[in-house]
Amino acid sequence: MKIYYTYDGSFDGLLTAIYEAYYRREKPEKILLEEDYQENLFLKRVHIHTDREKAKRVYDSIKSKISNESLKNIFYTYLSELEDLGTWVYQYLKLGWKIGKHIDLNLADDRVLVIHKIRLKIDREKHLMLGLIRFRRLQGNIYYAPIEPKFNIVGLVAPHFVDRLGEENWVIHDVKRGIGAVYNGEEWIIRDIDLEAELEYGNDEFIYQKLWQEYFKSIAIKNRINPKLQKRNMPMRYWRYLVEKNG
Repeated sequence: MKIYYTYDGSFDGLLTAIYEAYYRREKPEKILLEEDYQENLFLKRVHIHTDREKAKRVYDSIKSKISNESLKNIFYTYLSELEDLGTWVYQYLKLGWKIGKHIDLNLADDRVLVIHKIRLKIDREKHLMLGLIRFRRLQGNIYYAPIEPKFNIVGLVAPHFVDRLGEENWVIHDVKRGIGAVYNGEEWIIRDIDLEAELEYGNDEFIYQKLWQEYFKSIAIKNRINPKLQKRNMPMRYWRYLVEKNG
């Protein structure tokens, strides 16, 4: 009977499932989020409870026996939130522990190619989002930027703004996932964000928004406007929180 592992959706949970596959000497057909598993009489489901110590052992093993780049590859794959990501990570790491640090040269192997394609998608959205995040100044001199990325990348974009806005207090809020990167001028963390009250903007925020909208319009060359190209380079799903698109 085929075995499916399920886990709680955390990165530590995924690494724990991979640990258990090795130390139980089992070969799960798939490693899935608990909510993605569908009951099947012909499958044996084993739920793996997260153990941070076991996860750390897998984490350290990837760094020492494969590479730091492979560790980054699987973390980016985890951030994709794709349905079968746990299985892809498991298969990729099995190969990595077999052939070592040169795993990423094996692009002809589907186990490597899938991971690299996902990594590329995450990198592309991260790069795109860095140019699309728009901060609004709230009461209390806190800068707030709402986003709704396709992938879970808020933690990837935060370090860029620590460098750019290191003396300010800011929040990058992933509205879709209800989480955000919160920076207090010294350090940043990822935390849950549940906004129950309406945001109170700073007194001059709408003036600056209006100035930005006017500037955006003034630099546009009307006879060179290409809506199709614009939508390809800046998909409409990102427009909701762009100040210049809401003027």
